[in-house]
Amino acid sequence: MRPPVPVPTLSRRAKLVIGVIAVLLVLFTVIGTLTNVYVDFLWFDETGYTEVFWTEIQTRVLLFAVAGVATGGLVALAVYLAYRFRPTFRPMSLEQQNLERYRQSIEPRRTLVLVALAVVLGLFAGFTAQGSWETWLTFRNSTPFGTVDPQFRLDNSFFVFELPFYRLVLGFGFAIAILALIGSLLTHYVFGGLRLQTPGQKLSGAARVQLSVLLGLFVALKAVAYWLDRYSTVYSDRGGVFTGASYTDVNALLPAKTILVFVAAICAIAFFANIVVRNFALPAASLVLLMLSSLVIGVAYPSIVQQFVVRPTPDEKEAAYISRAIDATREAYDISDVDYVQYAQDQTTDTATDADAAAAATELAGSPTVSNIRLLDPNVLSDTFTALQQIRNVYGFPARLDVDRYTVDGVTQDYVVAARELDQSNLSDNQSSWINRHAVYTHGNGFVAAPANQVVSGANNGGQPNFTTGDLPTTGNIPVEQARIYYGELLNDNGTDVYSVVGSADGEGDREFDRPESGSDEGQVNFTYDGDGGVSIGSFFRQLTFAIYYRERNFILSGAVNDNSRVLYVRDPLDRVEKAAPFLTVDGDPYPAVVDGRVTWILDGYTTSDAFPYAEQMQLGEATTDALTGTGTTALPNETFNYVRNSVKATVDAYTGQVTLYAWDEEDPVLATYMQAFPGVVQPKSEMPDDLVSHVRYPEDLFKLQRDVLTRYHVSDAGDFYNQNDRWQIPDDPTIDGSTAAQPPYYILAQRPGDPGASFQLTSALNAFNRENLSAFISASSDPGDYGQLQVLRLPGNTPYQGPSQVQNAMTSNEAVASNLNILRQGNDVRFGNLLTLPIGDAGLLYVEPVYVQARSNNGFPLLQKVIVNYQGRIGYGDTLAAALDQVFGAGAGASAPDSGTTPDTGGDGSSSSPTTSAPTTTAPPSDGGGGDVVVDSATAQAIAQIQQALQDLAAAQASGNFAAVGTAQQALADASAAFQAAQSAATASGAAASPTG
Repeated sequence: MRPPVPVPTLSRRAKLVIGVIAVLLVLFTVIGTLTNVYVDFLWFDETGYTEVFWTEIQTRVLLFAVAGVATGGLVALAVYLAYRFRPTFRPMSLEQQNLERYRQSIEPRRTLVLVALAVVLGLFAGFTAQGSWETWLTFRNSTPFGTVDPQFRLDNSFFVFELPFYRLVLGFGFAIAILALIGSLLTHYVFGGLRLQTPGQKLSGAARVQLSVLLGLFVALKAVAYWLDRYSTVYSDRGGVFTGASYTDVNALLPAKTILVFVAAICAIAFFANIVVRNFALPAASLVLLMLSSLVIGVAYPSIVQQFVVRPTPDEKEAAYISRAIDATREAYDISDVDYVQYAQDQTTDTATDADAAAAATELAGSPTVSNIRLLDPNVLSDTFTALQQIRNVYGFPARLDVDRYTVDGVTQDYVVAARELDQSNLSDNQSSWINRHAVYTHGNGFVAAPANQVVSGANNGGQPNFTTGDLPTTGNIPVEQARIYYGELLNDNGTDVYSVVGSADGEGDREFDRPESGSDEGQVNFTYDGDGGVSIGSFFRQLTFAIYYRERNFILSGAVNDNSRVLYVRDPLDRVEKAAPFLTVDGDPYPAVVDGRVTWILDGYTTSDAFPYAEQMQLGEATTDALTGTGTTALPNETFNYVRNSVKATVDAYTGQVTLYAWDEEDPVLATYMQAFPGVVQPKSEMPDDLVSHVRYPEDLFKLQRDVLTRYHVSDAGDFYNQNDRWQIPDDPTIDGSTAAQPPYYILAQRPGDPGASFQLTSALNAFNRENLSAFISASSDPGDYGQLQVLRLPGNTPYQGPSQVQNAMTSNEAVASNLNILRQGNDVRFGNLLTLPIGDAGLLYVEPVYVQARSNNGFPLLQKVIVNYQGRIGYGDTLAAALDQVFGAGAGASAPDSGTTPDTGGDGSSSSPTTSAPTTTAPPSDGGGGDVVVDSATAQAIAQIQQALQDLAAAQASGNFAAVGTAQQALADASAAFQAAQSAATASGAAASPTG
């Protein structure tokens, strides 16, 4: 017999060192974890959402404990029983001799090994289970949908709330059975209950009983899995173009799964019977039967049905199941009640005649759409707002501004709005000390708004937004009582929370920079925060807590931290709502509004699920990505989902940080379930102030999801859906050169066909699939009276209606427009604003695009200099929208345009003295979109020819390096541009402005 190999032992010093290191690691981990939890609790306590904190903590702890104890305890129990009933005597063999050293190593430490096994497995299982806390809560508080699936006739709540939990429990059951089986096998093998190489009996009686029971339990769980698999057919993708149980699933797979349930049950009984029969032949045979059955009737038979029954005529066989998928997907994405309008069906060509233009001009005259055409692009003007309204370097505006509407003096119009926030990235070097960053520069100040349909005219400030609310202190036609911005979008530095310590000690002066002193370039007004936001850190314990949390000793050492101090953290409105309501997915574009005199961030919260039966599954992040995602907006997580509702409207007070959640869709069963789980967290819709309701708008991310789904699910006929005969697609953004990303939706204030007046809405064009022709135009109302009403204008399918890219190409490639753009690009950058698609009554679609010019200098910023209009191939291009409309529809057609008169150079208080760098202002003649003949007066034609010649001479001179020739060409270009301006002024004054011919 081989002598046992001694187990190596550690020296006393090594044990001491290892012990100290282990204790320190545990200590640091525990302190860090407890600090994080405590700081979280303080935040929830400050905001009044401790119900969320405790419910989540308790649920996580419960699942951790149950899963940990069940997994670790049951596996340890199985191993203990295997050891407890080990053979007293083991036959002598080489195999047993080799195992003896392992037995001698384990025996003295068997209790430690068993406890360690239970703890390690329990920790892994507990950490895994606690992440599914929402699954348990929704199961526990399940709310009926009131609708049933078409196959099993079960309420949809079974699939959304209950089936995921059953799957979770089943998964842990399989894990426990497998781990217990492996642990028992290893224990029996090491201690002689299982002898693989020893002659004679291979299993002891105890080993046979235990393994039979564990295998029987495993197969019994498999029978349960087969039963649940029947319900999972509602998520099948076998149909290819649709989701849900297909013909094959219903007629072949479902019967197969039912049969396999009984086969697995018989197999489990055979294993349990082996306890008495003492012969593995019967359970082995039943296990082989189960495997063969699963292959033959569970895999082969459905494949045969799919190949030989369905594939020859799939559109016929799958018709009933496609109809199920269409209905379910429309319900899941809330597009069942779309208003489809057959629009412009009498148009047989994409080129308008003079008669068409004259008829459209009549529609223009009475349309509120024209007077509200948005000229300011919130995606372009951030630099302009910064240049004209930043005031001091510590302030900033987000990369993407927002559009909202206000009623001023009884008139409702849309505004481009922004909060003047603190932007710590703009601090200079001497402003970047800890005191300055966290105790002096603590907040932004002010609300800025400019009517979206106006720009300033004049030689000095031409093309600027007409700021009717702005400056510091904030003044204007939107009254703001509390303009300080302590919570905003710029207070999140690439995922790092920007915290501030506010509050001064008794007797100290105000420390926080508030705003520049009025009438002074040097002086400043300081302030001390007096709101109830933030967490008090008057005690040494809390100061130490935050010093550990932020790894910042100044919380203890700095005089800026005192008994009156409060810490403001988690200051991004989106982060605050996500933290207060972890069951919501929050729209990526919060926007500021003045509600009852206070700057308030408004956010949209979605309830989602990935388990709605028969609904098409999508990737949330992919479906909501467009050309502007990530530029001033937050991309949604790329999670799988197939159900969504805009169930919550959330607000965050910009001064106090108070988060308020309102149940916007009170019929949403998912929201109702979470409201049961978190009672009192979400307020009823009736609690929303009227002023807040007047500023709600249809959320962009939801709209992008719905327009994506509508490209396929606007089709009702199952055969057409299967063959994709009338599929649409989202057009690429044509205003960004080389972009293949989706065109973003645009907020506009316009009149929808059939409506009595203008309404605030979110809109998007939709192309034909794999073509650039326009197929439809979709809009979603934001007005409280018909909020969420989706309207789709279906354009004639037999007419090649130009889509956004074709319209953009026609406008920019037109000879007159292209020539003028070349002039504008001399020393400037030309940026195209949003290409708006606007239905004009029943006359068709009008495209409007602003053109911005930005000087190539450090202080250059975009200014609106031109407007391009396209109506069925007729193009107008002018300094103003009114001039462009006159060119397309005839003199006087632009009379109702917002810039038809003269807009004074005004600022937020009615006067502005902001210096600007004005870009060249020239006007090209009207033209058609197809490059056809353009009727212009002789002076204009001569000026255009001179401009083109001067550009050619300038290019040749630059290429040859002849600086004298370059100067001559530049002077010729300037003279030609002046002649062009004079010709246009003369033509306008005489009323002889040319208009394109059809």
